[in-house]
Amino acid sequence: MIDSHCHLDHEPIFSNLSEILVRSKKIGIEKLLTICTTETSFMNILKLIDKDSIIYGTYGIHPHETNNFFITKSEIIKKVNSNKKIIGVGETGLDFYYNNSDKKSQLASFNNHIEAALDLNVPLIVHSRNAEKETFEVLSNYKEQNPKILMHCFTGSSNFVNKLKDLNAFFSASGIITFKNSTELQNTFKSIPLEKLLIETDSPFLAPVPMRGKKNEPSYIKYTLKKLAELKNISENEMDSISTKNFNKLFFNEF
Repeated sequence: MIDSHCHLDHEPIFSNLSEILVRSKKIGIEKLLTICTTETSFMNILKLIDKDSIIYGTYGIHPHETNNFFITKSEIIKKVNSNKKIIGVGETGLDFYYNNSDKKSQLASFNNHIEAALDLNVPLIVHSRNAEKETFEVLSNYKEQNPKILMHCFTGSSNFVNKLKDLNAFFSASGIITFKNSTELQNTFKSIPLEKLLIETDSPFLAPVPMRGKKNEPSYIKYTLKKLAELKNISENEMDSISTKNFNKLFFNEF
């Protein structure tokens, strides 16, 4: 099992990491990818990746933060190259639901992250909320360069999936697929090819049923895995094997 998107630098995880790692390994987690959102986040991630062999990290500025932490393509490349356990670019993308940063800075930052990921030949972790049209338009501009796209915590429409398939994107399922009111999203995941699926917790956010209402942690990924296996009508072991292989293919070029 691999948690393809968590925030180990957030509380209460950061202060309880040892216990959380024990619980993660107990359920069979092989890798944890802790995702960067700010410069401060990255400094903590550099410490985290040295704490255990299963922890890897990324570098990126979340779309909520682009007014405060605007970053250039060359700066992104430098940060990713600073440590071999930094294996992706992001979390980047567009969020026009909260609009915590203005659209212009979000778009400029998104393009810088995409171009850095292409130069580095590493996956791009994409956040998209209320911005399907704009997200696809931006990514489409780079189609000929074959970006490695991972749509994190995917909650988009089936139409968005069909467009993104043309860009060879991967899709990560979070605990949201376990929510009772997520029938439409569940149906969308039924249509996504098995070879394009990953799983994540986005912890400490979005704890899955039956842990909903609690602070999320990587060990809770087993509930998302179980639900995704049910939606795809395969065993949990098979879903585990497929999602693990997909992660290793995307991030480590293992075929």
